[in-house]
Amino acid sequence: MSKKKVFMLRLHPAVYTALEKWAADEFRSVNGQVEWILDRALREIGRSPKKTGKDDIQKKA
Repeated sequence: MSKKKVFMLRLHPAVYTALEKWAADEFRSVNGQVEWILDRALREIGRSPKKTGKDDIQKKA
């Protein structure tokens, strides 16, 4: 499993509350929801990172 980058994100409380509700509606954590939103946005604009490393090798096997 690859390590994830940890960073601080500051949000307006109302934005966080809306995000928290959306995440709960989809049975995700707030962190998982943010990752899902960012991944989807990157794919939509064609900037999704190429997957490399051990995880890809294991998936091919």
